Amino acid sequence: MIGTLYIISAPSGAGKTSLIASLLNKLEATEMAVSHTTRNPREGEVHGVHYHFITAEEFLKGIHEDMFLEHANVFGNHYGTSKAEVDGLLEKGVDVILEIDWQGAQQVRELMPESRSIFILPPSKEELERRLRGRATDSDEVIAKRLAQSCDDIKHYKEFDYLVINDDFDESVHQLSCIFQANRLQLIKQQEANAFLLKGLVS
Repeated sequence: MIGTLYIISAPSGAGKTSLIASLLNKLEATEMAVSHTTRNPREGEVHGVHYHFITAEEFLKGIHEDMFLEHANVFGNHYGTSKAEVDGLLEKGVDVILEIDWQGAQQVRELMPESRSIFILPPSKEELERRLRGRATDSDEVIAKRLAQSCDDIKHYKEFDYLVINDDFDESVHQLSCIFQANRLQLIKQQEANAFLLKGLVS
C-alpha cells in the first residue's frame, strides 16, 4: 500500500513538535522526513537523523537539479526536503510527515496535490503568548516578534485540509491519530492492502 504524505504546520508556540513526537510513538509505519540544511549541527544532533547536513554549494546544486519538494532560506541557512527520500518512503507504504511552515506547504501541495495537510492552532492568543514566554529562553523583544509572526501564520489555516486545536495535549494527539487512521481505511487503500482477502470474500 502506498503511503500518504502529511504536511503539518503551525504557528510557533502551538505545540506542533511535541505533538508530532508523541504521534510518531503511537503510530506504526509513520516517519518524519529528514530535511537537508546548510546550518551547522547543534550539540547532540546526528547527521541523517535530525538533519542531513550539507554545504551551501551542495544545496544550491540540489536546487538546480530540482532535488527538493520544498526549500527555503531561513536566517541565512537553507532548508529543504528531498523528493527522492519522500518518494522512497511512500513506495514502502510508510506515511511521511513534513513539519514545515505554510509557505513550504504551498510548494508541496503544488507538486503533490494528493498529500494531506494539517494545521495546528493554540486555543487562544493569550495561551500562545504564555507558551512562548514559558520557554524562558527569549527576550521580550524576541517574544513580541515571534508572537507577531505567529499571528500572521495563523491567517493561513484555511489553506489546510484538517484543523486541530491544541488545547488538551492528549486529545490533540488522539485527533491527529484519527486523521491518519481514517485515511488508511479509505476504500481505495483497503482494496490495495487487502486485495487477496477481498477477492476471496466476493468469489
